[in-house]
Amino acid sequence: MLWFQKKNEADQNSNQKNGIDSSAGSESAFDETNELGRKECLQHLNRVLSSRGKGTVLKLYIENFKRLNQVFGYTYCEMLLTKIIRYLQKETGYPVYRYLGVEFILILEDCSHGQAVSLAEEIMERFDHVWKVEDTDCLCSAQVGLCAYPGPASNTPELLKCLDAAITKAGEVGPNQVISYDSTLHMAEIRKKTIGQYLKTALDKEEIEVRYRPTLHNEKGHFSRAEFYMRIFIQGIGMVGAGEFLPIAEDSGQIRLVEYFALHQVGRCISELLAQGKDFDSIALPISSVLLLQEDFLDEVAQVMETYQIPSGKLAIEITETALTTAYLNISAMMQELEKLGVELILNDFGTGYSSITSILDLPVHTLKLERSFVWQLETNSKSRYIIEGLIDIAKNLELNIIAEGVETENQVEILKKCQYIQGFYYAPTVTEDILLQIIGATPEECMAVIAQEKEKVKR
Repeated sequence: MLWFQKKNEADQNSNQKNGIDSSAGSESAFDETNELGRKECLQHLNRVLSSRGKGTVLKLYIENFKRLNQVFGYTYCEMLLTKIIRYLQKETGYPVYRYLGVEFILILEDCSHGQAVSLAEEIMERFDHVWKVEDTDCLCSAQVGLCAYPGPASNTPELLKCLDAAITKAGEVGPNQVISYDSTLHMAEIRKKTIGQYLKTALDKEEIEVRYRPTLHNEKGHFSRAEFYMRIFIQGIGMVGAGEFLPIAEDSGQIRLVEYFALHQVGRCISELLAQGKDFDSIALPISSVLLLQEDFLDEVAQVMETYQIPSGKLAIEITETALTTAYLNISAMMQELEKLGVELILNDFGTGYSSITSILDLPVHTLKLERSFVWQLETNSKSRYIIEGLIDIAKNLELNIIAEGVETENQVEILKKCQYIQGFYYAPTVTEDILLQIIGATPEECMAVIAQEKEKVKR
């Protein structure tokens, strides 16, 4: 790393101005009282971006630090952070800014993108090994985001957003990853921004397409459930599903508007099914965990049930297992209140490991939904059937309903005979409300022609 050594020598004066003694990376140079923070970082970023210089900004984020605090304690973790700061400064020869919490920023002036990537990869290799603090070993993972300047960001706020996007992408890939904010990621961010802006008018213009995923009751042999689904068509992008635009709605603060729109759509659908005397169990609405923390959510559900005269058990709220990892007590209390209103509670992604079986025992869950990746592994891993059969047995022993989603092959159907409900393209694709009204309560054979037409539409 000779170029870093040369950089270290060239920047002795610059580092001293920033309050860092870069010679030998001494212990005293990293005294917590001299720690460089957010204010100094922003000043440095503003200075380099307004100059004509070139370089790369590196952001490092330590994952699962809350868990480390719980295991090792606050004092230990602060010493760990100090050790990490010392390592970063000594390894790079640049000032290390503790930007916020466990986010650290290094402004690598005169450092090319390729050099920055090499440095970041070396840093991540260090995080593959334990850190020793007071004779106690600790293993923590991190993510690194890189953004070159001049580049996609014209000012400091934009550059910080680029770094955040890179860190987020790194987290999606796995632990100890390095992601650069490149043209591909830039286009993805533009796409997200476009979708976020379009959502603002999509509801007013009624441009959200409402659909439902029919669910077959395995024992009775007819469609007795359905799950709400929505998508939008955006000019220049194409069809965008809820799986993509709902997280964007969360980030842009539009999730309440979108989800409350969906809640009323489901209420109206249930009302229509009841009016036609259809035989069905429930209609489910998957919701964001953010919604469970809204003060008016319970009132909104109660109002929908009253407005559309929905009896107990006909409205189902679907919650992902990941929701239980944040604000568990608040969400648990909300679930208790929803049960009192007569709402069926479905726990989605069952088996992913985000929550323990003991959590299921404590929560008022009525139905479990098998994570679709388990179902798909039936095609590639014969051992996966034993896991699925075990999960099905757990649900039955707990007297809970269980739904298998994403079922698309005859082999999957054969293995999932013991599963109470099956949802997937094998039996039916997503359909509009008017088609749902035709097939709910009917067997696949009785509505074979209608389903065949809907499948053909999807293939076009």
